[in-house]
Order: sequence, then structure tokens, then C-alpha cells
Amino acid sequence: MTLKVFLVEDESVVREGLRDNIPWQQFGYRFVGEAGDGEMALPLIRKTRPDVLITDIKMPFMDGLTLSHIVGQEFPEMKIIIISGYDDFEYARQAIKEGVEQYLLKPITRRTLQKALTEVKEKIESEQEQKNYLNKFQDDMHEYEQFFLRNFFEKVFAGQLSIQEIYEEAQKNSLDINAPCYNLALVTVQEKKNKGNAGGLCQKCYEEMMRFLLRFSGYYLVFRWNVNTYGIMIKGEPGNIAERTNCCLENIEQICKKYEVDLDWYAAAGRPVERFSLLSECYRNLNHIFNYRFFEPSGHILTKDIISPLEAVSEEGALETVDTSKVNPELLKGFLTDGQQEEVSEFVSNFINGIKQALQSKLFWDYLLLNVRFTALAYVESLGVTQEEFLRHINVDYAQKMEISAENMQRYMEEILTAAIEFRDKENANQGKKTLKKALAYIEENYMQESLSLNELADTMEVSPNYFSAMFSQEMQMTFVEYVTERRMEKAKKLLQETDMRASEIALAVGYKNPHYFSFVFKKTQGCTPREYRGGKEEENN
Repeated sequence: MTLKVFLVEDESVVREGLRDNIPWQQFGYRFVGEAGDGEMALPLIRKTRPDVLITDIKMPFMDGLTLSHIVGQEFPEMKIIIISGYDDFEYARQAIKEGVEQYLLKPITRRTLQKALTEVKEKIESEQEQKNYLNKFQDDMHEYEQFFLRNFFEKVFAGQLSIQEIYEEAQKNSLDINAPCYNLALVTVQEKKNKGNAGGLCQKCYEEMMRFLLRFSGYYLVFRWNVNTYGIMIKGEPGNIAERTNCCLENIEQICKKYEVDLDWYAAAGRPVERFSLLSECYRNLNHIFNYRFFEPSGHILTKDIISPLEAVSEEGALETVDTSKVNPELLKGFLTDGQQEEVSEFVSNFINGIKQALQSKLFWDYLLLNVRFTALAYVESLGVTQEEFLRHINVDYAQKMEISAENMQRYMEEILTAAIEFRDKENANQGKKTLKKALAYIEENYMQESLSLNELADTMEVSPNYFSAMFSQEMQMTFVEYVTERRMEKAKKLLQETDMRASEIALAVGYKNPHYFSFVFKKTQGCTPREYRGGKEEENN
């Protein structure tokens, strides 16, 4: 690491002597500028942003202490070395107060300055290393946070937590949910059916959305909802919650439009509520709105105002007024492919609502019964399920005995679609278990490789990173990073107990090339350093 250094000294002979006679590069520095006083130096410091500032303490116009104070306020990470011709305790005391790293008395020798520069460089590198460790650890833990958020919001939306439990869970996980008003949004992105593998573009699109939302983390809280869908909790005041909701949707639309040649995407927002405990009501409203993505695939942004015309039922009741797109088998196929179990009732309700009057026709009734049944049969056969196996899970004679009514058609459709989706989810779960078994074996063989990552493993399993992350968390009840870290820590503790290997050797053996980062993670996860753990075990044995 090469550091930038800036020099401020009013005596030109001293300044030029330091500038020209110190081998900056040899000490690991690059000389980026100089000035004769603090006032002249300040704009140059703001422009060059040095890592280290060397300044005389006594100068005209602006002295070194004043300059140090201003620099300390604007650039708290910049290190300052004071040089002074005054061996005065008061000067030294003020320098310490301003956070100065070194206080050197004139005349400055090359050896003295080298020592000071070396010590400052080591401190900067140590601080940067610790910062890098923390950033990496926080990146690793981000996946865990998403796992917690999904479980937390599932319970909130289902009304499974009391008000006290909601706030206790939030406080325990440092989750800021305090606001006068809330809203929810859902956004889903997936590859078009005819575009092959566009999983990388899905990830790129989501990452761009996350960057926007994280810039306004005080307004938006993002959580993964399922493999292809993210949820967004929007916080605000009654006077600005609509504006923040619209801003969220507009930016999602702007980002997703760049990818819509290859990706299908939809975003929906619910109605604001003024209590966190009412988010379950907000979610029900949002789920109803989001469900319309199956009925209006060309409308990417969905809100209550947008879907209201679609919910209007024709008063004429004539069969010829039915919109044929509402009974297109592709609509049912699309839902069977991408819909969720919890969306079945809402989907069927919306489906029936658009054709309710036409159901009074016996001809149309019979057509619709056959359409729903044959579409579901064709779909489950594509999964490898036989007709006989599928029909055993539904009441075959049920439809023949029903009286003509929207309510009976709704019950029939819910039964047959639910059965088909259960077969789909069962098949996906079987495939997921096979994938998981292979993944766990791969982790066991490769956890000692520092390069092991979720993306690498997903690529090896030939699935998208999003799918693999969601599937792994669901099946293992912990994230990929948590599992790998836990596996590494178990092995490290065993080696600490049973061998005399040095910590650096153990770090390498369990997948950490950097022994300092290994110690950092060990202490974060186990509550003590490797040395303390080994010492504690030795004391137990004695």
C-alpha cells in the first residue's frame, strides 16, 4: 500500500529539504503536495486528500493546530504529524486534543521522520485491515439478515406475533421499524420463457435495484420474499408515504425497463397503514393487487388505481361480451408455473370476477370446467405425474354434481389448481433435496478453499444463485454463509483442541488464507480468540 503525504511548512529551506531529501517511495509514500501555511494548504488538501499530513505548528495566517482541527473535522481518517521548534507542553497537549499521531521536535532527522512515517503507515494498514475484515464479515452476514427478515415478515403478515413480540424481535436484530406510516411493495424479476438462461441478468437487475433502495435505507427496508420476488417495506409520514411509494415504483420501473427484452418483471404496491401491526392487512391488499400480473402481463406496475377498471363486472351478462383472454388456457398455465400456494384463492377470485355473469350460461360453464381440468392435467403430466395419480387427489365427480354458480366454480378451481401446485412444489422439493445433497457433499470437500462461494456452488449445481440461496436457507434453516462458517469453526475448534498447529496453520486448513481474518471471524462467532479458546480447553483438562 502506497500512502499519499502532504507537507505544510512556512520555512522554505526546511520544506524543500524535507521534500527533496526524504526517499518517500522507499518509505511507502507518494509526495502529493506542499504549502507554506495552513490557509494555502487547506484547498490543496481538499483536492489531493492525502493519507498523512505533516505540518509545522507555528505558521502565519493559519497555524498547524488550527489546520489540524479543520482537517480532523473534514477528514477524520487522515493522520497528522506535527513538527515544532517549541518543546512546550501546552502545544503538545493541544496537539493530542486534536488527535495528532506524532509530535516531532526540530531539527527533524531522516531517521526520526522515517520512524514516525513507518509507525503511522503500520497504523493505517492495521485500521484498513480491520475495516476490510468488518466489511467482509458484514457482507457475509447480509444473507443471514435476509433470512431473518423473510421469517420475521412471514410471521407479521400471518398475524402470528403479538405487538410486544414484534418489537422484541425487531430490537433483538437491530431492525428499525419505527415510523408513523407504512406501506408494502413487491417486485418480481425472472427470465423470459423463450430467452434461455438469463439468471445473470436477473441478479444484475436486482443488484441495481438494491443499490437504489439502500441509498434511502431510512425509507425502504428490503427483504427476499421467494426465489424471484423481493418485498419492500416503505416507511414515512402520512403526508409523504404516497410520494415515497411512487418514487420506489418509478425507480424500479426505470431500472427494470433496461432489462425487459430478456426479463419479465412486475412491481406492485399496497395501501398505506398507520400501525406496524396492520401490515398484515396491507399485505392482503397488496397480494390481491400483485395477483393481477397474471391477468395483465403487459402492465408491469400494479396499484389499486390501475387494477380498479379490471375489477369491474359487466352488467349485461351476455356470453358474447366475455373477454376471451380471461379464459385463455395460457393464463392458467402461467399461474400454475409461477403462482404460489397462498395466491390460489386470490387468483381464482380475480379469474371468476371477470367472467361471473357469463357463468350463467350452461354452455360456457361446461367449457370452463373442461378447460380448467385439461389445462391442469396437461401441466402435471409435464411434471411426470400420471392422470390417474392426479385425479386421485381431486374429487372427479365433484364438478358434475355442482350447481351453476360463481361460488361453486371458485371452489372447484381452487381444488384443482391447489392440487396441481402441490405436485409442482413436491417435484421442486425433490429436485431441491437432490441438489442440496450434492451441495452439502461439495461443501464438505471444498470448505477449506477460501474461494468457495454461493455463486461458485450454484454454478456447479447448475442453478441460479437466487434459487440456490432461497432453497438452501429454506431446507437448512440457515444461510449458505452461516453453514460454511459453522463448518469451518467446528473444524478449527477440533484442531485447536487436538493439535499443536499454530493459528495461522489452522486458518489455512479451514479456508482462511489471512490468519488475522480467521481470528476476527472466530472471535465474532465463538466469543473468544483462538488462543483464548485453546487456553480455556487446556485449563479444563487440568
